[in-house]
Amino acid sequence: MHGIAPFSALAEAMERDLRENVLPFWMGRAPDETHGGFLGYLADDGTVDPAGPKGGVLNARILWTFAAAFHRYGEPAYRETADRALSFLLGHFWDEAHGGIYWMLDHEGRPLSDRKQTYAIAFALYALAEYHRATGSDEALDRAVRLFRSIEEHATDPAHGGYWEARARDWTPLEDVRLSEKDRNSPKSMNTHLHVMEAYTNLLRVWEGEDLRARLRALLEIHLERIVDPVSGHLLLFFDEAWRPVDRAISYGHDIEASWLMVEAAAVLGEAGLRERATGVAEKIARVTLAEGFDREHGGVFAEKADGGPLDDEKHWWMQAEAIVGFVNAWEVIGDEAFLEAAESSWRFVDQFLIDHTHGEWRWRVTRAGNEIPGLPKVEPWKCPYHNSRAALEVAARAARAR
Repeated sequence: MHGIAPFSALAEAMERDLRENVLPFWMGRAPDETHGGFLGYLADDGTVDPAGPKGGVLNARILWTFAAAFHRYGEPAYRETADRALSFLLGHFWDEAHGGIYWMLDHEGRPLSDRKQTYAIAFALYALAEYHRATGSDEALDRAVRLFRSIEEHATDPAHGGYWEARARDWTPLEDVRLSEKDRNSPKSMNTHLHVMEAYTNLLRVWEGEDLRARLRALLEIHLERIVDPVSGHLLLFFDEAWRPVDRAISYGHDIEASWLMVEAAAVLGEAGLRERATGVAEKIARVTLAEGFDREHGGVFAEKADGGPLDDEKHWWMQAEAIVGFVNAWEVIGDEAFLEAAESSWRFVDQFLIDHTHGEWRWRVTRAGNEIPGLPKVEPWKCPYHNSRAALEVAARAARAR
């Protein structure tokens, strides 16, 4: 395979940023020493809002990040940060009465929104499984399995398959199930199913219980048959109960992220035919992303394109992280050097424009040409270390296997 030397250089650069920038930022700046857990809001210049609410997704993503870092490097400081996240997740986000985790807490750790968002529960499951992988914790595995059972018992659609977006604290229906204000109020979404699949993939690595394998296989089939548009090669984003698409918007970051997560799910399932199908679909997605969503002039992938609307050509931090992994995955499974070149180009854009070499971490987003957009936080319920840390860990692991 060509490109091993530049691939190794890419992995080394990303790993250096991970260990010298991203992880130290979250260990040093994000802990809430007053109320426990982690701060809910930190401005781009490091200014703290002590009253910032604390999101379940952010806490779970911090837990996953530091569990995964400890799993790879064995650094005690990474374990300590993972332990801090685990303690706050189980002590404050966990709903002992009804199961699952709360969506949002106030800055002191009290429930601010007690709704059950399937997306957030999936991230908690994902993180707990990773913590078990890293430490062997029986409690973490037990909690992960309990979340799996909660999703299967309360969030599944028995008529059409898949999972509902959200329920109330006691798992009764909600009128507004949106994950964020920008999302459609649709009963099913690509985003939730993508991350339930990701979580179940990680759980299957450590637990072969009940019908987890069958549920993961069904999730992958949903992606291959329902979520990926066979004509355009893009993901469909929102659906009604019967899986009818409700718009045709494009999210380039989700497209390329899904391309490698589907291949990963098929690999963990270990079924050759399913992996072949997933790889074929992943190739189509990656080629479409490279052709339509990749910025050949500056590097990186564009944000999105509204249904019937203009292109949003800003560059978000998480999309660039996923583009690097997705293009690397495409290069590995297809062998086309254009994908490795796109990954390297995307990293150069990140290094030059998105990494904040003054205040630390990555900026939330910049313009197409890399100009900074001021006033965007480094920490808030959606701004997290998961995408960029996972990209570095994933590329480093793949480079190690390729040597």
